[in-house]
Amino acid sequence: MGTTNAAPRTPATAPPPTRVTARTGARGFSTISPRETVVRYGLMVLVVFLTIGPFLWQLSTSLKGAAEDVYTRTPSFLPTSPTLEHYVTAFQAVPILDFAGNSVVVAALVVGGNVVGATLAGYALARLRFRGSRLVMAAILFTLLLPGEATLVAQYLTIRQLGLADTLLGVALPGMVGMINVLLMRTAFVAIPKELDEAAIVDGANAFQRFWRIGVPNVKGMIAVITIFAFIGAWDDFLWPLIVLTTPDRFTLTVGLQYLSGVFTNNPRIVAAGTMIAFIPIVAFFAVLQRYFFRGVDEGAIKG
Repeated sequence: MGTTNAAPRTPATAPPPTRVTARTGARGFSTISPRETVVRYGLMVLVVFLTIGPFLWQLSTSLKGAAEDVYTRTPSFLPTSPTLEHYVTAFQAVPILDFAGNSVVVAALVVGGNVVGATLAGYALARLRFRGSRLVMAAILFTLLLPGEATLVAQYLTIRQLGLADTLLGVALPGMVGMINVLLMRTAFVAIPKELDEAAIVDGANAFQRFWRIGVPNVKGMIAVITIFAFIGAWDDFLWPLIVLTTPDRFTLTVGLQYLSGVFTNNPRIVAAGTMIAFIPIVAFFAVLQRYFFRGVDEGAIKG
C-alpha cells in the first residue's frame, strides 16, 4: 500500500492583538491619570469659587465690625472682630418679619400652584390624547422663548383688570403654573412605561386613578425639583412685586429690604446682613426638602 505524504498544514496566523487604549484598574474599571485628576479638581474648585464666593463675601461683610475697612485695596476675607450687631440693626430699621410673612404667603401660593397645576398639566400632555395637544405644546415652548420682561406690561394690565393689583395674590398668580415646570413634569410622566397604564385600563381604572396611583408615585423626585425651583423663584423675585405692590405693609422681603440700601448707603455691612437674612429661608427650605428630593428620585425610578 502506498502512502501519500500530506503537506504539513501551516497554522493560521493570529491577528495582531489590538492595543487597548483605555487604562483599566485591577477590577476592569477605567482609571484617571494624575494630570486629569488635577484638572478636574481645579475646575471644580473654580466653579465653587464663582458660585459660592459672592455669598461667602457677603456673609463676611455682614460680620465685620464698624472699625474694619471694607473698602481697602486689599480687603481681608475673615473679619478680625466678628459681630452680629448689623443683623440687629437691620431688624430694627425695617419690619423684616412682616415682609418675610408676606413672602411666605406668596411662596406658598406659587409652590402649591406649581405642584398641583404643573403636575396635572404635565400628566395630561404626556399620557392623555386630546385634540390640540401639539398646539398646546408649541404654545408652551413659544412662551419659553420670550424673556419675562417682555410680558410684564401685559401681566400687570391683566392683574389690574382682575382687581388684584397691590395684593399678594396678584404677585403670586403669574408664577403659580410655570411653563418650564410643566415641561419637566411631562418629561417625568413620559418616562413611565405605557404598559402600566394599559394594565390599569384593563383593570378598569379611569384617568384620575391612573394619575394618582401610577403617575404621582413615580414622579416624586420631579415634584420635589419643581417645589424647590418654585420656592426659590417666588422668594427671590424682586421686579414683579415691585411693580404690583404699592402699600409698604404688603411688600415682600426682597422689596422691603431696599429700604436698607437707601438708609444705610454708606454702611454696606447692614445691607449685607439684610441679604443674608433673605437668604437664610432658602437654605433652610432646601435643607428640609433635600432628603425628600433624593428619596423621591430613588423611589420614582422605574426598573424595566
